[in-house]
Amino acid sequence: MRRFVFLALPNFSMIAFTTAIEPLRLANRFLLKDTYSWQIISTDGQPVRASNGLQISVDGSLDDITAQSNMDERPDMVVVCSGIDVDQLETKHTKAMIRRLYRTGIAIGGLCTASWILADAGLLEDKQCAIHWENMPGFMEKFPNAHIHADLFEVDGRLYTCAGGTAALDMMLYIIAQDHDEPIINRICEQCLTDRVRSSSDRQRLPLRARLGVQNARLLSIIEMMEANISEPLALTEIAKISDLSRRQIERLFRQNLGRSPARYYSELRLDRARHLLLQSNLPIVDVAIASGFVSASHFSKCYRDQFGRSPQVERRERERAQRAATVDLASELHSEESLVAPL
Repeated sequence: MRRFVFLALPNFSMIAFTTAIEPLRLANRFLLKDTYSWQIISTDGQPVRASNGLQISVDGSLDDITAQSNMDERPDMVVVCSGIDVDQLETKHTKAMIRRLYRTGIAIGGLCTASWILADAGLLEDKQCAIHWENMPGFMEKFPNAHIHADLFEVDGRLYTCAGGTAALDMMLYIIAQDHDEPIINRICEQCLTDRVRSSSDRQRLPLRARLGVQNARLLSIIEMMEANISEPLALTEIAKISDLSRRQIERLFRQNLGRSPARYYSELRLDRARHLLLQSNLPIVDVAIASGFVSASHFSKCYRDQFGRSPQVERRERERAQRAATVDLASELHSEESLVAPL
C-alpha cells in the first residue's frame, strides 16, 4: 500500500486539495482493494481553514509524521497544500521538517503555490517545478535558481509540483499510472467527467487566441514576444524588425483587433506584472518597477496610478492592512474556540 500525507497550510486551495485526494479514492474503488491510503495533517495538529473559508479537521501534526521511525509507518509521499498569501506564512519549522523528510527518502509534493514553500526550504535549487501562473512573477524574482515552468505539473526525481486547480488531478493520475494500467486511469477519468489525462506540459492558461478573442497569427506572435520581454521591453522598431512588419502595420493590427496602440498594450502587460509582484511578494517597490521594465520609480508610480487608480505604495499598504486584519480575525476565532472548551 502506498501512503500519502497531505499537509494543509492556512488558506490552502480546496480545489487542488480535493482533486488530489479523489483519484486515490477512486483507484481503490475500481481496484476493489485499498492500494492507496492517505491522512491529513496540519503543522500543529489543529484544524485548518482553506481559502474558501471551509475548515477541515486533521489526523495529526507535522511533528507526528517526522517522528515516525518505523519504515512501515512512514508515508511514501508528503504533499504540501497551500494557496493564497503563501509568502506571508510563518513556515520556518515547516520548512525544516520538510527538509528532514526529504533527506530520509520520502517524496515531497506541492499543490498550487506550495512550490514557494519547497523553494524557500532549499529543495528546488536547479530543479524543475510548477506553480500557479498568477504566482510566477513573484516566484521567479524570489527564487531565480529554480527552473519554474508554466506547465500543469513537473516531476523532478522525488519532487512533484503542480499548478493547483484541476492540475492536481493530472499529477495524481500520472502517479497512479506508474502503478496501474491505462484502463484504471480511464475509469477514474470517466468518473471525474474529464475526457482525457492532460500531460505535464499542457498549458495552465487558455491560449492567447481564446483569451483575447484574436485570430490574427501575426498579432498573436507579437503579443507572445511582448509577454516574454517584460523586464527588458522591446522597442517597437525591434518588434517590427523581428516580425517583418512595418510600424504602421503593427499599429493598425493593434488598433483593429484590440482597440489600443501597441505601446499602450505593452504598458498594460507590464503594469499587470507589477501588480502581481506588489500583491504576491515583498520586493521593494523600486525592484518591482525594474522587474516590470520601468527605469524610473516616479514614472512607474505615475503609470501605475493612471492604470489602477492608486499608487504602488497604497496598493502595498492595502495588502498589508488586509493581511493584518485576517491575522487578527483568525486569532480572535481561535480564542473564541478555546473559550468554549475552557473549564468553568
